[in-house]
Amino acid sequence: MTPTCCCADWIGDLAREHASRLANIARREGIGGADVLDVIQDAFQTLLGRVDFDALRDRPADAARVLATITRNAARNARRRHHHAKAHEPLDGLTADTPSPDVVVERAEQSAQLAGCMQRLGGLHRHVVTLRVLEQLSGAEAASQLGLSVGHVAVLLHRARAELASCMLA
Repeated sequence: MTPTCCCADWIGDLAREHASRLANIARREGIGGADVLDVIQDAFQTLLGRVDFDALRDRPADAARVLATITRNAARNARRRHHHAKAHEPLDGLTADTPSPDVVVERAEQSAQLAGCMQRLGGLHRHVVTLRVLEQLSGAEAASQLGLSVGHVAVLLHRARAELASCMLA
């Protein structure tokens, strides 16, 4: 049996407590969509590699400030890389692929509604959806992290999806 590290719990708590704040920081720096999650993941990787990582575990407020700064810098770096790597297109070609304002508003409303529905889910159901759908873990990986059987995780995911579907239709 491999020894477990208590830093996984600490990092998990840090992520849950500050996820929305870190996402807002990345968005303010011009990062959008799924790239926000990539920036936050890069920030946590950087935090884990810091020399003073063990000392930060005992100072959660300092750890949150350091993580916010790392997130901000990671977002800026990602934005710069994206800007330099992206080929510039003439303005004439942009109008055909741009969704209409109505489509953009509808997508934003659906996204907000889905976020509200996710908040209404029970903690375990929300955790299963996060692991299986958002983090794209396999059923076995999610079951291992949650300490449940694969079948139980599948049932929880099925029920959570049904709750989300009925909530989205309401």
